[in-house]
Amino acid sequence: MPTTEFTIDGIHTDDDLRNVMNAIQDLPCIVYSEVSSDTGAATIEHTAMLDEGDILAAVEAAGYRIAR
Repeated sequence: MPTTEFTIDGIHTDDDLRNVMNAIQDLPCIVYSEVSSDTGAATIEHTAMLDEGDILAAVEAAGYRIAR
């Protein structure tokens, strides 16, 4: 099962964390997701039917930037 890891910029409040988690969990084929409110580190387990780019796009569409 693929695991995607990345860091999200702009998580400062519980509302930010909730928005990011909702954006990720609304995607199909998410098995497990964890995002640190302290560091913005995200670990997402998903099926092979979901591409990493889809996850990153969902986070960016929610208004947050991916640290590259």
